[in-house]
Amino acid sequence: MSRGNAGRKRRSVLVLALVVALGLIGTVLAAVALRHAEQDRRARALSQQTGMVGQVVTGEMRRYSTSLSDLAAAIGAQSRLEAPEFTAITAPVDRQRLPGASGVGFVVPTPADRVAETQAYWRARGVPVTLRPSPAALGSHRFLVLSHSIDGTEPPLGLDLAASVEATEAMRIAEESHGVATSRTYRLLKDASLPPEQRQLSFVLAAPVYSTSPDAADTGQLRGWVTMGLRGRDFLHEAIGAAAKDTVAVTLSDVTSGDPLPVASWEPRVPMDNAVGSRQVPVAVPQRSWALTVQATRRLLAGDDDLHLEAGAWVTGIVITALLAALTATVIGSRDRALRRVDAATSALRTDIARREEVEQQLRRREAELVGFAGIVAHDLRSPLARVLGYADFLRDEAADRLDPEHRVFLDRLHGGAQRMQALIDDLLDYATADNRRIARVPVDLQRLAGEVAREQAGDGEVTVTRLPVVEGDPTMLRQVLDNLIGNAIKYTAPGVRPMVRVGCRPDGNDQWRIDVTDNGIGIPEEDRANVFTAFARARGSEDYPGTGLGLAIVARIVERHHGRTGVEAAPGGGSVLWFTLPAMAAIAPDGDDDGGAEAAEAARVAQPMQPSSP
Repeated sequence: MSRGNAGRKRRSVLVLALVVALGLIGTVLAAVALRHAEQDRRARALSQQTGMVGQVVTGEMRRYSTSLSDLAAAIGAQSRLEAPEFTAITAPVDRQRLPGASGVGFVVPTPADRVAETQAYWRARGVPVTLRPSPAALGSHRFLVLSHSIDGTEPPLGLDLAASVEATEAMRIAEESHGVATSRTYRLLKDASLPPEQRQLSFVLAAPVYSTSPDAADTGQLRGWVTMGLRGRDFLHEAIGAAAKDTVAVTLSDVTSGDPLPVASWEPRVPMDNAVGSRQVPVAVPQRSWALTVQATRRLLAGDDDLHLEAGAWVTGIVITALLAALTATVIGSRDRALRRVDAATSALRTDIARREEVEQQLRRREAELVGFAGIVAHDLRSPLARVLGYADFLRDEAADRLDPEHRVFLDRLHGGAQRMQALIDDLLDYATADNRRIARVPVDLQRLAGEVAREQAGDGEVTVTRLPVVEGDPTMLRQVLDNLIGNAIKYTAPGVRPMVRVGCRPDGNDQWRIDVTDNGIGIPEEDRANVFTAFARARGSEDYPGTGLGLAIVARIVERHHGRTGVEAAPGGGSVLWFTLPAMAAIAPDGDDDGGAEAAEAARVAQPMQPSSP
């Protein structure tokens, strides 16, 4: 018996040691897997952040370049440029609109033998300027005669920018390309009086100014250049500070000549994460090539989550190992069942970890997309577009009579284009928020809702609304569905054909109603029907009709959130049938035949008479 007990004890010790060893090995493997997974997450997050930073810097440079081009066009349109006109044109330019910019100036070319004449010319126009030719100028001077300070420091008027090789080169390239040009980095001449530690690497944007006023004596000739100075560190801080915060370090370099030249850098005061390396992305700037190098910090994923997860894996593994060892020691005869429990627990733990990582990645990606999109639309698109529409309306109301017919046509085109852009922005916002808006679950009378939409959309056509059911959903969203479908049915009708639209419904099985919108329009080719509810997809034959390609995509998102489906079919006799389904409400059904259909119900017609055609 003692030998048997000793053998059983040895076997128990071996089994216990094996369980402990396996538990520790599993813990190590889990910790290693978590570490690799966390590194992959950081690498993907760094790539996403790099793309976002690159887009922000490119967009900011495009915005600065567009603003400078607009200023050059406005100055060139003056029949006689004087100080008050320049002040009025540049008054809207401030640090809020162009953060990082030091100021805007007007530079005129002056041959060496006409310095005194140029000085007298501008003094006669109210500019107390004293021209100070630079000995470094070769052949021609470039004097700053008008300026608008953005950072509060006033450059000395009469400064000869020919003393700066970089600024002179940018103005030459701008003149040759007839567009905006970017200089190489250098210390701004106006910063020469600053202490050395406060001087930044800076660059200049230059745009040529050509006279375009028919009343000017120099029409079509080069008047000079509009220049804008930007301090590199201030520009980069303002451009990406709010977006990047302390998650990444950014270095901006000029790689036009092959060897990278520093422009600016953004380095948050947090430790760097050297495990994921760095990423580089090109940045498009006028007439030069820049590159952004982005490196992750420890804040890239909101803290040291990798250390917490790894420590949690060790603690969890050790606890599980101890429990398994205790269970094995007490019930050695049930080790097979205990091993199955260990396998089940390990599998559940790994599944839970994978699911949590997937959900976290999806939520972070969706949040970043929505926040970036809403910020760009609200700040960079809607506000400038509202100004364009406002000024266009003002010109149409106040100055249309003073414009010749050709200019009025241009103004109408500008106004129409701005309105189409505003519609596109609104559709983009509706599409982006259709998945996230809160749904108000209330009874909705689809017949009343469709009747209201029909009265608004009918125009010269006829919209027939049959008896529709009462469903549960969000009235605002469902109204948008009907508005988009009926509006599309009326819009995509061949010229000279009166739009005829019919809205009806029928049971669709599984306690759902199918709502049909039938039209006599141009129809949708069979090969395009599978993609009509995809964003930006437009069927062949619709190219000559205005639209953004988002109306049906918004419909699909809203219906999907109401647990319904969408589809499209060919209508008998021509046209299309676009349909969607909605869950039926218990004890709430439309009046009609015994089978619950709506086809024989009374129709509510919304029609307007056709307008007679012009002779």
